[in-house]
Amino acid sequence: MPKELLKGNVAIAEAAVRAGLEAYFGYPITPQTELLEHMSKRMPELGRAFVQAESEVAAINMVYGAATTGKRCMTSSSSPGVSLMQEGLSYIAGSEVPCVIVDVMRGGPGLGNIAPSQSDYFQMVKSAGHGDYKQIVLAPATVQEAIDLTTLAFDLADKYRTIATVLLDGNIGQLMEPAELPPMQPLRTTPPDWAVAGAKGRKKNIISSIHLLADDLEQFNRQLQAKLAIIKANEIRYKEYMLEGAELIVVGFGTAGRVAQSAVKMARQQGIPVGLLRPITLWPFPEERLSQLADEARGFLVVEMNMGQMIDDVKIAVAGQCPVEFYGRTGGVVPLPDEVLAAIAKLDQATKRSTRAAQPALA
Repeated sequence: MPKELLKGNVAIAEAAVRAGLEAYFGYPITPQTELLEHMSKRMPELGRAFVQAESEVAAINMVYGAATTGKRCMTSSSSPGVSLMQEGLSYIAGSEVPCVIVDVMRGGPGLGNIAPSQSDYFQMVKSAGHGDYKQIVLAPATVQEAIDLTTLAFDLADKYRTIATVLLDGNIGQLMEPAELPPMQPLRTTPPDWAVAGAKGRKKNIISSIHLLADDLEQFNRQLQAKLAIIKANEIRYKEYMLEGAELIVVGFGTAGRVAQSAVKMARQQGIPVGLLRPITLWPFPEERLSQLADEARGFLVVEMNMGQMIDDVKIAVAGQCPVEFYGRTGGVVPLPDEVLAAIAKLDQATKRSTRAAQPALA
C-alpha cells in the first residue's frame, strides 16, 4: 500500500483497527487523545465497540471484562492515566487474558506536563501492577514502527495470553511521518477455546485471578513464570546501528534512541568508534546481546528522557565488564544530538585514559 503522512497517535489507532480490534475503551488525556478521537469515529462506523469510559480505572476494567470473551481489546492513555490502571493490569495478568495497552508517555511525576518523556519505563517494565509477572513492552522510534509494533502487539498478546504494551513518548505520538498502513484483517468468527463466550456443547470456562490457597497461587505463579521464560527466549527484538568495530556502545529506546543514532553518525564522522543498540522490546530486554557487546567494548552510554531507568537493566547485562555512563534530559526536554555527541566524546576520552592506565609498564 502507498505511504501516507500520518500522526503517530492516529497511525497506532488505525493500525489497531486493521489488526482486528473489536473493542476499545479509553479516557482522553494529552498527549494521546488523538488516538481515542480516531477510535471514536472508526470503531462505530465499522460496527465495533467504542466506549469513552468515565475514568481510566473504568476503562481498564472494561478491557478486562471484554477480553475474557476472547475479543481483541485495547485501551490507551498517558502516564498518570496508566498509573490508575495498575490494579486492573494485575488482574488481567492474573487471569491470563490477552489485551493491548498503549502508553504515550508525558512528563512527571505527579500531574507533570504534556511534554514527551520516558519516565514510565519503571512503571511498565518493572511494575505494571502488583504480583510476580511481566508484560511484553514494545518501544517504537518511528511512526512506521508504531504501526508495525501495534499489529505485533495483538499477535503476541493472543499467542501468549498476556498483556502487550506499546510504549512511546509524546514526541512519537504527535510526530507526523510518511508511513504505510497494513491491509484490513478480517475479524475472528469463533472465540478461542479458553474464552467465556457461551458454554453450549462444552464444559464451562472459568476465568479468575483468585487463588485463595497459598499452594495453589504458588503453582499458578510457577506456571506463569514458565510462560514468561518462553517469551523471553523467543521474543527479544532490537536494532543495531554502526556496531561493526565499535568500541563504545550507545543504548537508547524510542525518541532517545532516534536522537542517539544521529549523534553516533556524527561521532563516527569524527573518528570515534561508536555504535548504537536500540532495544525494541523493553521486556524481554536484550541483555544477552548487550553482554556480548560488553566483552569487546570500552564503555557504554545510556541515553534516556528521564533521570535514569533503563540504565539499571543495561548495568545488569554488562555485569561490570566496562563502565556504563548516563546522559538524560527530563521533565519533557528532548536531548539534542549535539548533547549526546558531547557525552560520547567524554566517554571516549575517559575510557582511553582508563585503558592506558590499566596497561602494564614496559620493562
